[in-house]
Amino acid sequence: MNSSNLPTVSVVVIAYNDAGLVGEAVSSALAQGPVVTEVIAVNDASSDGTARVLDELAAVHPRLKVVHRTENSGGCGTPRNDGIAAASGRYVLFLDSDDILPPGAADALVRTAEEHGAPVTVGAAVRRELPLHHDVPWMPGLHTPGEVIERPVDRPDLVRDTLCVNKLYARAFLQEHGLRFPDGRFIYEDFVFTARVLAAAPRIAVTGDLVYVWHVRRSAAQVSISLDRKDVGNWRSRIEAHRTAAGILAEASPVLGSACRVKFLEYDLRMYLRELGRDPEYQAAWWTLTREYVDTFPEADIESAAAHARWIVSLLRATVTPPADVERLTRLAAEPPRLLPPYATGPTGAPVWSEELPVELVGLTGLPVGELPVTVDAEPAGRAAVRIHVHDLYGRLAEAGPLTAQLSFVPRAGGAAVLAQPVELQPDSGGGWVAVLPFRLADLAVTGRRQGLRRMQAWNVGVGVRCADGSSVFTSLRPRGRLLRRRALPSSRYGVLLAQPYRTGAGALALRLAPGAEGALYLVRNRLDRARAARGAD
Repeated sequence: MNSSNLPTVSVVVIAYNDAGLVGEAVSSALAQGPVVTEVIAVNDASSDGTARVLDELAAVHPRLKVVHRTENSGGCGTPRNDGIAAASGRYVLFLDSDDILPPGAADALVRTAEEHGAPVTVGAAVRRELPLHHDVPWMPGLHTPGEVIERPVDRPDLVRDTLCVNKLYARAFLQEHGLRFPDGRFIYEDFVFTARVLAAAPRIAVTGDLVYVWHVRRSAAQVSISLDRKDVGNWRSRIEAHRTAAGILAEASPVLGSACRVKFLEYDLRMYLRELGRDPEYQAAWWTLTREYVDTFPEADIESAAAHARWIVSLLRATVTPPADVERLTRLAAEPPRLLPPYATGPTGAPVWSEELPVELVGLTGLPVGELPVTVDAEPAGRAAVRIHVHDLYGRLAEAGPLTAQLSFVPRAGGAAVLAQPVELQPDSGGGWVAVLPFRLADLAVTGRRQGLRRMQAWNVGVGVRCADGSSVFTSLRPRGRLLRRRALPSSRYGVLLAQPYRTGAGALALRLAPGAEGALYLVRNRLDRARAARGAD
């Protein structure tokens, strides 16, 4: 069956004050070919030139239909509902005005839907960091290409994928179950719509093709809702959306409701906690909101969460205000989690959070070595090596017998890790273990080029520790001392190699690497652009 014979798709594009970007989004939908019978662009009463851009495109492209709302809805749900109401295709696909559909997305989704008779079909999505064009996969490993899920209750972890835009929906399925988005100013409307879809128990088919590119513009004057976390209102909205979604799922299936709450503890809570910042007013308001919501969770759901998520809940319950070492708590919420020293014990010798807040870290002594929230510090040791210090964790690593440490450079855009040579660890007189780990930035740059990373490469820097008992643990590095200094290094291959170590939002070591004069200039310009955007935001 060729594309012209496939059932048709209506692509619903929503736009509000996005004149500069909506044209690219609409063009990417029209470029899908004859499988897309219509593109319905809903202009949510924009006050810029969005209406003019859409009308000019519609005059040239007969498949583009424009719906102009006379009043702004305040959210994304109402314009999407308008698009569903105007759709005539057999399938519906959603697209935001600042994102794009990659070539062949609609075709791949429809073919998979038809092959398996699935009213819902899901494909791969990436978060593309702009202007660097780094693609970070969305929920990697959650979906298996070619998989067919007969009922969502058979795969409760599907509740973790809350996007609506990486899926194709049979319009008859949406109509039969009255599936719509929340109307009006409802933030995180995807949560509720996705919960309603899963509650309707559709067969879900999976394609391995890339079907959606989610553009992330962190330096934009107006960032997207998911990145706009400067006040506690965003967290309040997320909690309310999650509360609504969990209620919908629990009514349809206790298993799905429980999975939704566990997902909140392991994902949403940790994501916002590690970005809590240092504003005491924000911290206090966030802490109060979170405590109140988590107190509504059944104890069984909390016990089902990962150990570090359970410890966070225990700390929330133990104090009505954020602890003095709240920044240490943000590191426990990182991925991978890290529990920074000092390590205190209670009267019985059990691990506790701190002497000031002796909350027991239940289950830590029984965790597999690979799940331990180990902390490894790194400081410079010359121009081409780092000195690491592996902290013991209540004697658990000592029991396993650490032998070697190995640096790992993982592309932030996704891809294969680059491993340095393992180095033998030595006991440190102050406790823990130390080693000097060499690396070759020129070789790393060459590998990055082979992987398609051109002007600027971004790497997460981690370390793997192998133990005598056969176990191992992998974690990120905590930069110390003068490790974050930028360096311009001579290179026989590139002339110059600019290296910029930096600390991520979660406090871990990462590295920007720009090979050649063009790459170095690009990195400097990007840094200046970020600085200008930050000044503009202030």
